[in-house]
Amino acid sequence: MNETSATAANAAVVAKTGATGSTGSAGTGTTGTVGTKPPQLRAARIRKQSVIKFVILFITLAFLFVPLFSMLIFTLRHPLSGRWSAAPWIAIFTGNGESLGADLTVLWQGIGTSLALCVVTVVIMLLLMVPTMVIVHIRSKALERAIEWVATLPLTIPAIVLVVGLGPIYRWLSADVLSTNPIWLCFAYVILVMPFAFRAIAVGLNSIDVKTLVEASRSLGASWPKVFFRVIIPNLWQSILSASFISIAVVLGEYTVASLLGRMNLQVALYQLGQSNSQISTAMSLLALLFGVVLLVALDLISDAMRKSKES
Repeated sequence: MNETSATAANAAVVAKTGATGSTGSAGTGTTGTVGTKPPQLRAARIRKQSVIKFVILFITLAFLFVPLFSMLIFTLRHPLSGRWSAAPWIAIFTGNGESLGADLTVLWQGIGTSLALCVVTVVIMLLLMVPTMVIVHIRSKALERAIEWVATLPLTIPAIVLVVGLGPIYRWLSADVLSTNPIWLCFAYVILVMPFAFRAIAVGLNSIDVKTLVEASRSLGASWPKVFFRVIIPNLWQSILSASFISIAVVLGEYTVASLLGRMNLQVALYQLGQSNSQISTAMSLLALLFGVVLLVALDLISDAMRKSKES
């Protein structure tokens, strides 16, 4: 009798345990089903995110392109008569603005000066910044932070304050050492582009292990010039191009320093041209902006090509 009672009790316990396990399994399955969202809700959330992204992109593009589109309309529609004409653009591409009462010789002079300033400024900037930053990056981190502080300092100083300090220096250089040629603005422009060039080159230096490359090259018997030109520079080409293109964009858009120092460049020429014909000046400003966009696109394409060549 006792054995029969014990067997029955064990059977009851097993049955209860099985029922509990079944209930737990069912509960787990139900929880997993509830935790998974239906396809309709996921599709609705994706559509909502797409709408939000489209609205943000549309507002951003409108903020950027509506002023440019207004400038384009201004160059094609005469502000007084309302007559539509492409005469300002024709005058720019033909080089003859006499019919519109504008002397384009000032414009060509400003363009030539700015392009020459771009070349000279980029060359001086690269000769000054690249060797200095590479040497300091290898030798001393503390000195690298000091150079970073000095290089980014022009960002905190307004251009008009720089002119106040550079004015006496340029007056002395023009009278006793150099001349009044606008090409000597390159020294002031190197200071203006230094923060942007420093940041671009610093990104390239931090993306590669310069010390390991230098030590490996030196251990194989390479001289310092070979290490610099054949090992470090090829790995910094993308950063050097970025610094160069940013410097060109800054030089092409600079007005304050050249105007207050009495020198001619593209922006000063556009201002003077705007006194006689504002439509031609605005059209040329649009072309300068388009040139800047082309530089950025070219930088992106060159960077992609260099990256793919390294991967292959």
